[in-house]
Amino acid sequence: MQNQQLLDRAIGLAHPEVLKRATTARLVYALQPASVAFGRYTPKNDPHERPVAHLSGVNALTIDKFDGRWMLSAGADSSIAIWDLENPLWSNDSRTAFYQPLEAVTKSTEEHKLGITQLSFYPFDSLAFLSSSYDHTVKIYSSETLQPSASFDLDSVVYNIALSPIADHLLVACATQHPAVRLIDLRSGASTHSLAGHSGAILSTAWSPTREHILASGATDGSVRFWDIRRSVGELGSLDYEDSVGVMGLTVSGRPHVPGKAHRGPVNGVVWTEDGRHLVTCGHDERIRVWETDNGANTLANFGPMVRNSGLAPLVPVLAPVQMLPLDKDVMFYPNEHEVLVYEMFEGKLIRRLRRAEQKRAADSAPGKGQRNVRDRVTALAWRAHSVELLSAHVDGSIASWKPRTEEDAALDEEEADERDQAESSKKRKRGVLEDIYQDLTSKKITFGGL
Repeated sequence: MQNQQLLDRAIGLAHPEVLKRATTARLVYALQPASVAFGRYTPKNDPHERPVAHLSGVNALTIDKFDGRWMLSAGADSSIAIWDLENPLWSNDSRTAFYQPLEAVTKSTEEHKLGITQLSFYPFDSLAFLSSSYDHTVKIYSSETLQPSASFDLDSVVYNIALSPIADHLLVACATQHPAVRLIDLRSGASTHSLAGHSGAILSTAWSPTREHILASGATDGSVRFWDIRRSVGELGSLDYEDSVGVMGLTVSGRPHVPGKAHRGPVNGVVWTEDGRHLVTCGHDERIRVWETDNGANTLANFGPMVRNSGLAPLVPVLAPVQMLPLDKDVMFYPNEHEVLVYEMFEGKLIRRLRRAEQKRAADSAPGKGQRNVRDRVTALAWRAHSVELLSAHVDGSIASWKPRTEEDAALDEEEADERDQAESSKKRKRGVLEDIYQDLTSKKITFGGL
């Protein structure tokens, strides 16, 4: 297939973009666990012991979208660390890349008092970032010093925060225990207003990537609602999983619509596609749904019976960059307890299941019938910009890296292994010959005659 694409490009039958997308898609489909570790490294580290980035578990993860170089992680103990993804250390065998935090802060009176729920870089400047916490606060930090510069008390648990990737209004949408979306204006440093309509706690919010005043939110009442923050009555409509035609009419104002339910249970994951034409939602009914945003229609994509979802913490899928994939072949990565499920988003087809070797062994032995293996549960995912690499945060305190490993890579690794085996065999033969000579010399009786 690849040779045919190269030939088509060479003779002018295919556009260069087609070959580029086919090549990068092949890499996206080939993600595997990488020999990368995050934590404090010493030469005495046990190679079989996984380093931890946060002792109490990793709750949140984010990577800057400018350079794809700086990564922030946060722990259940309110600790925060920043990592440089371009400067690893190497283990003694040069096979494992170790990353150590550039800076790290632990629990103190100035930082959060309880676990952090989410991190987010400023949309236009990676020198600052925001964090939300179970301690009811949202804080602004300097990325260079990891010192907080401002704090907002929302008087309820903050599950999720969202900043628009395109807008200049600098409003932070906050999902809290309160049944209204709270908006914080970073310019004035005040809470501007609330968006009322949900009847339960808000668990997830997300700004449109193409319309700067449009916001989506999911709540424990099972509803997903759209808002226009410029309107006095902000709600545009809500999604209904029984609606496969589209009667919500986002682009039509004043249309009566009976509020429906997007999921039969709390909604703790909401994410837009890059073009803003579709929305992906995840709920406690263990369903992932894909919606058309212009009319609210349920595309009826079926992701099968493997989806798991529980807990109020945000469970947000990651979408691979569309420029790396063929048209209308979007790929979604879903954090499914102890593994990452990779789907074709519009078809719901399961492409592969990403699990580390330790997880595979644990999955085979640990859970009994009717039980779930959550010892190494995935808590968050992040895609590294300008690269083909996925990062995952885990409840055991580790951070995992997933990089492409194609058939050619496997063949090269096998050749290198064969070469190492041959070199080792050669060394053993040489040692054997020397040992035989030594034994012959020591076994012979040597006598010394007189003069």
